[in-house]
Amino acid sequence: MAVKVYIVYYSMYGHVEQLARQIKRGAESVQGVEAKLWQVPETLPNGVLHKLNAPPKSDVPIIEPDMLNGADGLIFGFPTRFGMMAAQFMDFLDKTGPLWLQQDLVGKPAGLFYSTGSQGGGQETTPLTAITMLAHHGMIYVPIGYTFGHCMFEMEEVKGGSPYGAGTYAGDGTRQVSEIELLQAFHQGNILATITKKLKDAA
Repeated sequence: MAVKVYIVYYSMYGHVEQLARQIKRGAESVQGVEAKLWQVPETLPNGVLHKLNAPPKSDVPIIEPDMLNGADGLIFGFPTRFGMMAAQFMDFLDKTGPLWLQQDLVGKPAGLFYSTGSQGGGQETTPLTAITMLAHHGMIYVPIGYTFGHCMFEMEEVKGGSPYGAGTYAGDGTRQVSEIELLQAFHQGNILATITKKLKDAA
């Protein structure tokens, strides 16, 4: 049976979704892995989204919390709000209580990716504060560490991401995800899928 990796995310301006699509490609570069994109539900009214100049959502399907159990590995992505995950994603996680009660996610490998508005806006605090969710579910956190090689030490351009996971800077919403950030996202998908496959094959 194929190894299933779910990339579950919330994206307001599209930056996190761009990373998610590259992560999917990276995961699918591992033989025997099927990767699927999922969005968490929006919690803001359309009127508020319009005032924030948020573009329409893509056609990526909406996931319900109980569907997480169908994955062998998971990668969660979200923009930051005050150095932590956006409320939309927290709202989704708050509904995973039944999964926690049944211990359905214990032992599943999981990664994190994110976007922030500025260089000091949470590229490390966002994944650090999100790790608590993985710990309470008993999931196996899979960071990328420094496996991205020399690109982890890039100093000539503004670059999101960290050893904790792929990242990007959204700025005021108009900045586009850079090529090196997309490459890092692809790499993260490959790393998570490789480890997920190893664990499933060894089970």
